[in-house]
Amino acid sequence: MARALRISFLSFVLVVVAVGAWLDRHITTSWQHTVWVGLYPVSADGSEATQRYIAGLREDQLAIIATFINREAGRHGVTIAEPVHVRLHAPLPERPPGLSPDAGPLGRALWSLRLRAYRWRALRQGGSPHPQVALFLMYHDPARAAVMPDSLGMQAGLMGVAHLFATGSQDGQNAIVIAHELLHVFGATDKYSATDDTPLFPDGYAEPALAPLLPQRYAELMAGRIPLAPGRAEMPDTLEQVLVGARSAREVGWERGP
Repeated sequence: MARALRISFLSFVLVVVAVGAWLDRHITTSWQHTVWVGLYPVSADGSEATQRYIAGLREDQLAIIATFINREAGRHGVTIAEPVHVRLHAPLPERPPGLSPDAGPLGRALWSLRLRAYRWRALRQGGSPHPQVALFLMYHDPARAAVMPDSLGMQAGLMGVAHLFATGSQDGQNAIVIAHELLHVFGATDKYSATDDTPLFPDGYAEPALAPLLPQRYAELMAGRIPLAPGRAEMPDTLEQVLVGARSAREVGWERGP
């Protein structure tokens, strides 16, 4: 009896999550109204350097993300004046729940529910209007972390976690990471090789019809690097060196087609 009740409860949760995922996708791909995005800084390591950096964050430092998304949406045919609006919220004292690398399906499902609960608590303390998308900006002291953990953006739940360096010299590339995860929330997929991170042709090239093809002038946002020569690509420094390609634009609903 108890086992049957557990199965029924889990089935109910899965149905609720599936319906919620469908609604989330509709909200973030119709582009009939502005999508409000909340950015929530979090200290990933508790260091003084990270705390100082977060305390000095200003909304205009992060406004470039909305400027970029709105420019690219307009370039791909979205007609509303402000497709996204980005707002910087107060830092969160608690870190989001972590996901174990060896978590199985049940572990991932439980982690997803904990992350949704974390998002709900963050939105409750942020004032009105509540953002539709919540991105948690996990800042790391570069003196303590040479390599960042993987970031993520989830369309189911309209949330993401971006791991970033807590230093002004990395503001440009931090903005690229945030924009990348935001487009994941809107439904875009990665456009780079899982083996060596090189951009995949043609979808991972910002200008796949460029002649000659290499070097490319821009990075495609979901590929993350500028292809320069066969097997060689480099990370752009700012969003001014980045475009959203046609495949990604279709995935997020900016363009229609196959």
